[in-house]
Amino acid sequence: MSKPLVVVESPTKVRTIKKYLGKDYNVAATVGHIKDLPGKEMGIDVDNGFKPKYSYIPGKQKVVKSLKQAAGDTNDVYLAPDPDREGEAIAWHTAEVLKKKGRNFYRVLFHELTKNSIQKAMLEPEDLDRSKYEAQQARRILDRLVGYQVSPLLWRKVKGGLSAGRVQSVAVRIICERERAIQAFVPVEYWSITAHLEGDAPPPVAAKLVKKDGKKLTIPDEKTTRNILEELSGEKFVVDKITKKTTRKNPLPPFTTSKLQQEAIRKLRFSARKTMMIAQQLYEGIDLGPGEPVGLITYMRTDSTRIAAEAAAEAQQLVLDRFGKDYALEKPRFFKNKKKVQDAHEAIRPTSALNTPENVKTHLSSEQFALYKLIWQRFVASQMAQALIDQVSLSIKAGAYTFTASGSTVKFPGFMALYQSVDDQIASDSEQKKPKLPEVAQGSVLKLNKLDPKQHFTMPPPRFSEASLVKELEENGIGRPSTYASILSTIRDKGYVDLVKGYFRPNELGFIVNDLLVQNFPEIFDVEFTAKMEENLDQVESDKLNSLQVLNRFYRPFKKDLDSASEGMLSVKGVGMPTELTCPECQKPLRIKVGKNGHFLACSGYPECTYSSDYTRDEKGHIQPVKPPEDEITDKNCDKCGAPMVVKRGRYGDFLACSGYPECKNTQSLNSNGSGKSIGVNCPEKDCTGEVVERSSKRGKLFYGCNRFPECTFATWDKPVDRECPVCGAKFLVEKTTKKEGTVVTCLTDGCGFKEKA
Repeated sequence: MSKPLVVVESPTKVRTIKKYLGKDYNVAATVGHIKDLPGKEMGIDVDNGFKPKYSYIPGKQKVVKSLKQAAGDTNDVYLAPDPDREGEAIAWHTAEVLKKKGRNFYRVLFHELTKNSIQKAMLEPEDLDRSKYEAQQARRILDRLVGYQVSPLLWRKVKGGLSAGRVQSVAVRIICERERAIQAFVPVEYWSITAHLEGDAPPPVAAKLVKKDGKKLTIPDEKTTRNILEELSGEKFVVDKITKKTTRKNPLPPFTTSKLQQEAIRKLRFSARKTMMIAQQLYEGIDLGPGEPVGLITYMRTDSTRIAAEAAAEAQQLVLDRFGKDYALEKPRFFKNKKKVQDAHEAIRPTSALNTPENVKTHLSSEQFALYKLIWQRFVASQMAQALIDQVSLSIKAGAYTFTASGSTVKFPGFMALYQSVDDQIASDSEQKKPKLPEVAQGSVLKLNKLDPKQHFTMPPPRFSEASLVKELEENGIGRPSTYASILSTIRDKGYVDLVKGYFRPNELGFIVNDLLVQNFPEIFDVEFTAKMEENLDQVESDKLNSLQVLNRFYRPFKKDLDSASEGMLSVKGVGMPTELTCPECQKPLRIKVGKNGHFLACSGYPECTYSSDYTRDEKGHIQPVKPPEDEITDKNCDKCGAPMVVKRGRYGDFLACSGYPECKNTQSLNSNGSGKSIGVNCPEKDCTGEVVERSSKRGKLFYGCNRFPECTFATWDKPVDRECPVCGAKFLVEKTTKKEGTVVTCLTDGCGFKEKA
């Protein structure tokens, strides 16, 4: 009889788990999902209860064969993929693959990869969780129904290769709506007045004007400012009220997934995807010595702030030992979860506070160390004493006007001695820049050095950074901890938004697609509707809702919108989107169209009027046609008719064309990005005067061909080298790279056989 089999997701975990389970178990990995919906069809039988059609992921047959061999004739299989919905789906599919008469399947949940956690989970196996599996499956079905039915609409109406997603399109909508709010924003002028004052002892006081006759004061313009300055002329500045208090500041709870992503983006400049990748490594196990892999953090996909009592107690003791009694708590501090939080996992914390960053630093890469230090500090700080902040504020009267000045000092740093969030640090730095207030008595008169009026303008709402977009998604209930990183990556990869200087900006294609989707699917791509759907999936997981009910409720209105959009969605390829501009040649309306080379303006009078133009948008979003550049005449003559060659713009960048067009249609590539980049090799074909350039196939694969195509059809997948073959005398050699040989230089001539290391 074979040993019991433990099945995990990642090969990295295998070593960690084998170490703690010993020789009594076989351990194997699925290497992620082994089954999924098919790639070339929707794979959902809508008329048969939304039944999914699963198939093996290409390339996973070898993994399945390996799993079956590892299972052998064992009666016991422990399914231990990650403790979340995706992990549950992997567990169910693995059970289907290994199903055998008399074989028992157990679900084990490793929330941290430590000896105690692993051995405890093996002693307390659970049943497979059907509700969690159905929640994951329902999400995949919903995403498929939208993606595989809306995307083809975009191909027909806008451009091939586009995609729509149930959640990703809502994220794009949020970014587009913020950009339009910025475009529509009209700055409002306002003024401030600062009184620079001096008491009997330094330092000086900078006090802001805030009230008149006890009411909040807004200064709209320069005229009002001058009137106030006149009224203040000759007034005494008297200390009316002194307020002193000590505030207590509590540490933040340990990280949830979204908070970890936000903080790592802002403090470490990691992307959300990079943060999750490194966190996965820390969770799965790091070698702290020969053959000693240890999971350094708990499971990293969670929205809970709950922590184990023993972990809190360990941190409490560490604080006492390291910082002393004043910084330690009498009893551990625990944090309440917000409403609607899934509490299956703890917050993200070190598996042991005793694994201090300095103790494990030599075993970690610089990026692993930076993220682990962040997680460790945040957790340990959560078990430290409050910070005490002394705050002083002065209320200063000058006639009918009231000025205020404030300052603060740290009386006792508490947890701040170890960790401050980015926002805490910004606030702390801001306070430190303020001069301390002098000791003054109530009723004392301060000397006025000067009144400083300043003009200001209100600012538009900010664009979203990765951190603030994750926060926005979380606060609106869009997506879940496991999906934030993929949402941010997808919306960029699909070409709808750009990350400019760290902030998301929708591009023109993003605006076009967003407007079409919102117009034709107003509910499906609505923020509140999508958030409600996430709640429904959570209720499926907790067995409060039936997944079929959720799918039916979603699909009926969606199908209605889909049928309507199939006929009624505006074709940007054909009719185009209306604009407020008129054609400069025939005065008919101009429309936005999308073609092979991207978006452009075209006359609605086509084909009678062939006017078209590129365009940009100004800061307010208004369309500005771009005048095409004049053809640049070069000093190169056409090798067919002798006329001068000119530089023209094409799909793949600039190229040379004969100025004798249309009588002569000769063209040549230029050295530019994409197709046509020269590599300094003359075409080897007999009697050809062209040169070899880089090109891209329709599928985007790089190849090398003559720049005189189609007159010369020379092409090769391998990069030519400008060197004669020393064996057969061929005009050129090529570079080839293989796993077995690495990069070699070889001859393409049949029967030659020349080859050498590059």
